[in-house]
Amino acid sequence: MKTKLTLLITILFLTTGTIIAQNNGASQSIIDNNVSIGKYHDRDELQRMNKGKLLDLYIERIEVIVKVLPNIAFTNKPGVTIASLGIPDTKDHRKALEDNIDAADEYFENTIEFQRKILPYSDKSNLIAAVLFYEQTLKSLHTYNEFNQY
Repeated sequence: MKTKLTLLITILFLTTGTIIAQNNGASQSIIDNNVSIGKYHDRDELQRMNKGKLLDLYIERIEVIVKVLPNIAFTNKPGVTIASLGIPDTKDHRKALEDNIDAADEYFENTIEFQRKILPYSDKSNLIAAVLFYEQTLKSLHTYNEFNQY
């Protein structure tokens, strides 16, 4: 019985190691699936919200702008990889993409740290205007393909 348990554990570790090794070579998405806007708002909805909720919306929109807009020359859709675009999936290209994603994440984190400290002092009307402006900008992503005529 002890031999079977040892054999089973060994097989489990080998299988897990193989699965993890295979996932490390998988192509990473250019745009993360988790970066999106849940809902667009109108001025009346935003005016009924408190500043804390407005700040959360503002930050959510900044994340999309930071992580999506710089990549629209490749895609404006999450889940697209360099390989699916026909770009050779080489170690150098994967490293460049990883560095780009890391830089965007770091920039976003630093920006949000600043925003959380300073933005609560802004006027509510300025926050509303900023959220509406960002939303209008992000809505244009839905029409991006109209500009991409062959």
